Amino acid sequence: MDRVVAAGIALTVLGLVGYVVGVVAAYPGRAFSVTGVMVGLTLVAVGGDA
Repeated sequence: MDRVVAAGIALTVLGLVGYVVGVVAAYPGRAFSVTGVMVGLTLVAVGGDA
């Protein structure tokens, strides 16, 4: 698997986990989880084979 795609998947999963935790309990910086999901999905889209 390509490293860019793997990093995108990992960042997306971590962002989703952070979002779910942020829904349950508010914590400082929880808005960055949404940014992590967006960046992760972008890396998956860019890193794929044509």
